[in-house]
Amino acid sequence: MATEGENGQVKLIGATLSPFVVRVRIALALKGIDYEFIQENIQTKSELLLKSNPVHKKIPVLIHNGKPVCESMIIVQYIEEAWGNKAPNIMPKGPYNRAIARFWTAFVEDKLFPSMRGVFTGQGEQQQKAVEDSVTNFLLIEEALRTNQCFAGKAYFGGAEIGLFDIALGGFSAFIKAVEMATDSVLIDPEKMPFLSAWMDRFCKSDGVKEVMPDPAKQAEFVSEYISARRANMI
Repeated sequence: MATEGENGQVKLIGATLSPFVVRVRIALALKGIDYEFIQENIQTKSELLLKSNPVHKKIPVLIHNGKPVCESMIIVQYIEEAWGNKAPNIMPKGPYNRAIARFWTAFVEDKLFPSMRGVFTGQGEQQQKAVEDSVTNFLLIEEALRTNQCFAGKAYFGGAEIGLFDIALGGFSAFIKAVEMATDSVLIDPEKMPFLSAWMDRFCKSDGVKEVMPDPAKQAEFVSEYISARRANMI
């Protein structure tokens, strides 16, 4: 809940349309943690951001008791550890289930997002290749939802409740729809990916998620402006 923060001790530097920031906001909302949201201008970058994340100079940054924590999924895991006494449990129970959740989280970071980035930064054949790669990656997640013993038959990747991988992938839900709208492409076809499509719809309607998820139309407008500006600079 974005308020004044728990006695001013929890602050989040971010931008409402950033899918990486959305991940952190979902984790904070699920845990019921009050925090101060500091809207960052990613073009100019504030002194607070540069001081808090001098290495990457990127959002999001969580500041807890004056100490900064950077990188979205590192922050999500920090939230689980720092407020482990608050339900729900973001990390699965058991070392194997946690390892599987971390594996698929890394898949989103290392494979899925790079391919999606190519969809809205590429043109022509390069863009088409990125669309094909993204669809292939989503199909792998669809297959995992259908057959993996940790996920199959459950409401969420985390089981009955939203967990680590749900947040890692679900934080991109509005962004995925925005990229589809802005580039006139289909990345998640409900007919080819019924399990993934149903999961995403269920996830976006969940308490703690729907309150912080950006409007895909507004995000699509942002993506379209980014594409136009990028192509203008290439001329």
